[in-house]
Amino acid sequence: MKETYNELLITPSGEFEKFADFVLSLNQSAIEERERSIIVRSEDDLSEVEFGVKLFANSLSKATNQDIQVKTELHVRKNIDWIQSYKDSIKSIEVSKFYIYPSWEKPKKGKINIVIDPALAFGSGHHETTYGCLEMIGKFVNKDDKVLDVGCGSGILSIASAKLGAKVSLCDTDELATKSAKENFESNSEKYTKIWTGSVTKSDEKYDVVVANIIADVLVMLANDLIKAVKDGGILILSGILEKYVDRVEERYNKLEILEKYKKDEWFTLVFKKGNE
Repeated sequence: MKETYNELLITPSGEFEKFADFVLSLNQSAIEERERSIIVRSEDDLSEVEFGVKLFANSLSKATNQDIQVKTELHVRKNIDWIQSYKDSIKSIEVSKFYIYPSWEKPKKGKINIVIDPALAFGSGHHETTYGCLEMIGKFVNKDDKVLDVGCGSGILSIASAKLGAKVSLCDTDELATKSAKENFESNSEKYTKIWTGSVTKSDEKYDVVVANIIADVLVMLANDLIKAVKDGGILILSGILEKYVDRVEERYNKLEILEKYKKDEWFTLVFKKGNE
């Protein structure tokens, strides 16, 4: 890889799509469209491309009887190792008993290690809601507990529970999420009891601990089903709740005893205990 590359910024005053098609036909380098501008990047000289774009603007003006102007800026940029730059931006994190880290880093002695590579929007422990759930899982999940993770995302909360010795099941309405969770269980050499694409409504089992890191509206909507999934005397951990909605969620679950009200920034994680019915 060369130390530098060339970048050409092309901003036409009109006929943007025609300019974009022209540049694509003229050059096979990396091309990006951004805010009505075209950016061409190449390790090769782009001065001929710049010249060609200006000629095209003149020809297009004559053909359409319009005064079409094009502004160009040619820069030399320092090349970056983008893969390494991405890796450097992903930081490991400690939460409660857990150490969550990407696969290119090393585990940490004295911690329960969870390897998660960030993918799409699925949890890697950095978001306040995932952080809060991990804190509460570290406090309330015990060995041999039956745990259900609703809206599992990456599976991080299920994996954390499994590493504490729990027997975990998990679900998500997004098929990509359950696929990601399966892969992350394999990466962590952990096993789950059951996984499905769908919601808690597809389960008729009772669990010692149910965790649901979703959004407040869905937590309110699924209240009866989430409560039903918890054993008498069991624990329900809810997160994904912005501060402005916390009273609404708490009110919806007022038949349960509230044990914890954990706040990180503007996000709440609530822990309830279900009494004997």
